[in-house]
Amino acid sequence: MFKKILIANRGEIAVRVIRACKEMGVQTVAVYSTADANALHVQLADEAYCIGGPRPQDSYLNEDAILTVAVASGATAIHPGYGFLSENAGFARRCRECGVVFVGPSPEVIERMGDKDAARRCAKEAGVPIVPGCNLLKSAEEAEREAERIGCPVLIKARAGGGGRGIRKVERAQDAGKAFTEAHAEAEAAFGDGECYMEKFVAPAHHVEVQVLADAHGNVVTLGERECSVQRRNQKLLEESPAPCLEGRDDIRERMYEAARNLARAVGYEGAGTIEYLYADDGNFYFMEMNTRLQVEHPVTEFVTDIDLVKWQLRVAAGVEFPYAQDEIMPAKRSHAIECRINAEGPAPDYRPSCGTIHSMHVPNGPWVRFDSSLYPGAVVPPYYDSMLGKLIVRAGTREEAIRKMRSALTELIIDGVDANTELQLDILSNPEFLSGIYHTNLMEHLYED
Repeated sequence: MFKKILIANRGEIAVRVIRACKEMGVQTVAVYSTADANALHVQLADEAYCIGGPRPQDSYLNEDAILTVAVASGATAIHPGYGFLSENAGFARRCRECGVVFVGPSPEVIERMGDKDAARRCAKEAGVPIVPGCNLLKSAEEAEREAERIGCPVLIKARAGGGGRGIRKVERAQDAGKAFTEAHAEAEAAFGDGECYMEKFVAPAHHVEVQVLADAHGNVVTLGERECSVQRRNQKLLEESPAPCLEGRDDIRERMYEAARNLARAVGYEGAGTIEYLYADDGNFYFMEMNTRLQVEHPVTEFVTDIDLVKWQLRVAAGVEFPYAQDEIMPAKRSHAIECRINAEGPAPDYRPSCGTIHSMHVPNGPWVRFDSSLYPGAVVPPYYDSMLGKLIVRAGTREEAIRKMRSALTELIIDGVDANTELQLDILSNPEFLSGIYHTNLMEHLYED
């Protein structure tokens, strides 16, 4: 195992990785921006170094500064968390050149699967179903022709990045040219890569993702699935495992698992990764993309499998063989877990981001209640980064009990100093469509259709 690891991130995920390292007896190095000088991850790490100003480009995306700190501090590995540099193939390659292990797959795999158009082709070659569509678009005129051929509605999607950027829904073929131009410009500004492709818009659909873990010894296992259909503007708000839409459909669930393992093997994947699918009510599922990193929603998988994904990321990166066969992993149906993302934002319809100083807070407790966060009284929530304050996760024996437990936990959670979306999450958990378990990615549109 590594003796010292640098965490190239901030907020709750940096804290999460530091805590895992402490349990494993591994020393930690934190990096921080001037805006995060008093952040919790800075206080918890064994060493901490300021690497730049508050803007991400000056600090958490500053590859030179991060690698300089890693080499100077004697860290032999870098955990990128999620976001920032976590799916940056160039950074992973630079880590390798500097003799520092990047905790994740190889830069070649990141590059291949980070190009969503190339990833679709890889999935098809591995026998994984893909959404009907086309390869990279060259012009607005071609976008209109392809939309006519595929049949509207369609989605124009950026091949790079994520977070809902560079995506446009097209209802009429004659509007595809304008949508392509907009998506191309947005993706170019956000990711430095404006290339886009087109897919058939599958609706109604569920967003179901399968967690995979692969080591350097040829072992590839799936660790259950997560339903992530509660979304706003393509951003996830609530996740649960197992997926209620697959209740009584174990044959489809197993086909999803097998396809995920086949794809991971086909690309030579190592580490924790996620295969994301669109699942239609007719039983068909389609590959969307592969996330070559730890997911924000990984705790729900940890709760239903009793496997610490962060520790296994570190072990796999250090060459340790995964000791469990697929049939030894705890079946997801033995328990149910739900995660609510707690964001610093105001109420509908604007969801205006909120920032400020945390004056006081109360965190819910009890068996199988977990709050992953970097907040504490006196902590500052700056305006420069993602609005997520933390993640509230619960586990219970059934979905119904997990929903009741999450409602109870949300009513206990108090964060004084910034606005938080706890009322929104309570609205979702009380919605009949959500409670039925047969909800789709348009749930938020239905919830606030008035």
